[in-house]
Amino acid sequence: MKLRIIFAVLMSFTLSLVMSGWVTFLNIGAQSYFFGAWIHAWILAWPAAFIIVFVSGPIVQKLSKKVSDSF
Repeated sequence: MKLRIIFAVLMSFTLSLVMSGWVTFLNIGAQSYFFGAWIHAWILAWPAAFIIVFVSGPIVQKLSKKVSDSF
């Protein structure tokens, strides 16, 4: 369980940080307030990403195994 929590924290941190930055950039471009908007979006996205990764991680891992075993 400890590994699952650590994985969820690290994966959700990375994914939400990069995705919120990318979407913020696409929405507002390189404005002077970009970093403030990015951080605001990331703070809102990280908890949701953590829950999604924590809940869906084992399911996606099993599905990945089934797909890779079929090749």
